[in-house]
Amino acid sequence: MAKPNEKLMPVHADPPTLDLSLVIPLFNEEDNVANLVEEACGVLEGRDFEIVLVDDGSTDATVSRIPRRPNVRVIEFAKNAGQSAAMYSGVYAARGRVIALMDGDLQNDPADLPRLLAEIDKGFDLVCGYRAKRKDTLFKRLQSRVANAVRSRFTGDGIRDTGCSLKAMRCECREALVPFRGMHRFIPALVKGMGYRITEVPVNHRPRVAGVSKYGFGNRAFRATRDMFGVKWLLSRQFQIRIKPTGRGENDAS
Repeated sequence: MAKPNEKLMPVHADPPTLDLSLVIPLFNEEDNVANLVEEACGVLEGRDFEIVLVDDGSTDATVSRIPRRPNVRVIEFAKNAGQSAAMYSGVYAARGRVIALMDGDLQNDPADLPRLLAEIDKGFDLVCGYRAKRKDTLFKRLQSRVANAVRSRFTGDGIRDTGCSLKAMRCECREALVPFRGMHRFIPALVKGMGYRITEVPVNHRPRVAGVSKYGFGNRAFRATRDMFGVKWLLSRQFQIRIKPTGRGENDAS
């Protein structure tokens, strides 16, 4: 229940009015957010774009340190709801014909965005980055490799690194997304399940220089496994509708 001075955020897709929306969930990234916005704006300069920052109930100075620019929009959650909720809300608030996603910790490199957008221009609907040279601990890399292999085989998405948030998709793909905790790990499976074309490209991965990771082995393993079975069930129940052309005009009598 929302408190009297809070509003539940309506989730609906605004019609595309821009070429590109960059959606970035944030949670306690006060030392990263200013540099992130400046880097992204520099990379995207010359494009018709917006940056949608979704603050997931940060308890530090993240929101106050966001650079104020005409093409930067901020959505503030009343309380922490999780990365999937922030990403889902940002995606549905986006006004771009193409929607890009990335993390707010500066480990994703905004300089990789043009590479993803080039694959969209080639005709793909969803482009996923994969971290070719991860700047994480050995344990974290091994853990991620095993989890990705199991998930990819189980869901059939064919993506080697779904934990990499750096993605770009046509705005139509958001209709495939289902709002649940953990959704962000299964975006490729959900989008592919609706018949969209997906591909992946190698991207840069940078070491975290400020803040702390919000996720560890304990809060991933059980939830990810449970979610995987749920997504597998959902994919088995999906249907696609294709309308057979009749050769008649829209106003022809039936």
